[in-house]
Amino acid sequence: MTSDVAEEYRVLADLLASAGPGVWGEPSLCEGWRTREVVAHVTMPVRYSGPAFMAELEAVGGDFTRLSNNVAERDGALPTDTLLADLRSEALHEWEPPGGGPEGALTHCVIHSLDIVEAVPLARRIPEARILSVLALVAAEGTPNLFGVDLAGVELQANDLDWSRGSGALVTGPAQALALVACGRRLPAGRLSGAAAARFMQP
Repeated sequence: MTSDVAEEYRVLADLLASAGPGVWGEPSLCEGWRTREVVAHVTMPVRYSGPAFMAELEAVGGDFTRLSNNVAERDGALPTDTLLADLRSEALHEWEPPGGGPEGALTHCVIHSLDIVEAVPLARRIPEARILSVLALVAAEGTPNLFGVDLAGVELQANDLDWSRGSGALVTGPAQALALVACGRRLPAGRLSGAAAARFMQP
């Protein structure tokens, strides 16, 4: 799975490098973050050792959300060549979130990459096996949603592969868009359809 993570980060780096400088200022699906802040966030493991990370966390009283916002804002100002190099770094490709294992690493990589890809948008379709692995983690039935998203009475149904979840009012769209729905993101107009689609789209 490490090779999957590495490829996803390299693909994102290549997409951003070819998109031109304007892409870095585009808003992402992470509220308040542009492309550059998302990249700064996911590449933290390249720039912060374990002790350095813990020092940052201690400085904000253990508030991980505040730490993430602080680092994203500060490191998002780094030169884009630095951020691209960090996306291609083996240190990032081998990193796993504490307690998350390989599946958590892939999910972190894919969801934040899609925060950029779906928002800009950029031409990228996540390979089927990878997006199904992510969906198995973020949209599992019978367990509380990891992001507090209320999916009761909703059926998510992919229109590009054989996958569905739940029952009730239909929401259809590409599997990668549905993964973002399960993570609490609101999708741009046109990415979703169905009776309950408006709940999960941008106004």
